[in-house]
Amino acid sequence: MAEARWLEVSLTLDNEQAEAVSEVLTRYVSNGVVVESGVDFHDEDDPGHASGPVRVYGYLLADENLELNRQRLEEALWHLGQILPLPEPVFRPIQDEDWMTSWKKHYHPIPIGKRLLVLPAWIEQSDPERVAVRIDPSMAFGTGTHPSTQLCLEFIETYTQPGKPVIDVGCGSGILAIAALKLGANNALGVDIDPASILATRENAAANQVGETLECGLGSIPEILQGSFAIHNAPLVLANILANVLISLLEDGLGRLVSPGGTLVMAGILSEQTQRVKSAAEKQGLTFLESRESGDWVALAYRN
Repeated sequence: MAEARWLEVSLTLDNEQAEAVSEVLTRYVSNGVVVESGVDFHDEDDPGHASGPVRVYGYLLADENLELNRQRLEEALWHLGQILPLPEPVFRPIQDEDWMTSWKKHYHPIPIGKRLLVLPAWIEQSDPERVAVRIDPSMAFGTGTHPSTQLCLEFIETYTQPGKPVIDVGCGSGILAIAALKLGANNALGVDIDPASILATRENAAANQVGETLECGLGSIPEILQGSFAIHNAPLVLANILANVLISLLEDGLGRLVSPGGTLVMAGILSEQTQRVKSAAEKQGLTFLESRESGDWVALAYRN
């Protein structure tokens, strides 16, 4: 039998654990993290909603650094487990000839809302009636498979103003800013504190032919407010992160990035965290517009 070339690491989790574990795995595995959950369908027209336990997994390259990378990953998961109890990770060797099939078979076109289609970079456009957003899921968190990303994309369909700019705080793969541009925004700014996310955003923007209208760089709210980027505020501001981070960002001035009368969309919020985020937003003088839910996840829209 051929020697294994990859080591799969997987954990079966609940939604709150899955978000945090995905971010940890992204630092160590090759070619992205897969977040796989069950799906409930209410009727034949329902695209489905995530439900039940979530399996999060990725692949370590079986090279001379495998044992070191495995040790570092296990240590990172152990530290996370001190904050958020986790099951033990499961490791499984994968043969090289099975690798690309094993990884890529979990990615497929995802229709979102009425107009969008999230398309893995290697798949041809299959629905000319929809606006395709091409994403390489090997590069960064934010592939369109997570419910919070999908909720944000639905909001983008509703609140993008053609010919106006968009700001995405914590841009990840760039998927949200790219979608807004393809739905008519004239310019977008994406910021993140992770250099890998900035690289991924630039490459995905180029693949979607919006590289010239999507500015991205390292930073967060202070850098935007200080004028480090061309766009200082916008009628649509997006933040798909985690509830505790959103609350901190609101205190740092997230609402100040929203033009008067504009919309702030926040996601990455579990149902039980919703009221805390709402209270933080309303403390900053923002006006609640609507919420949308998918499984245990919630996205909120506010008017400045």
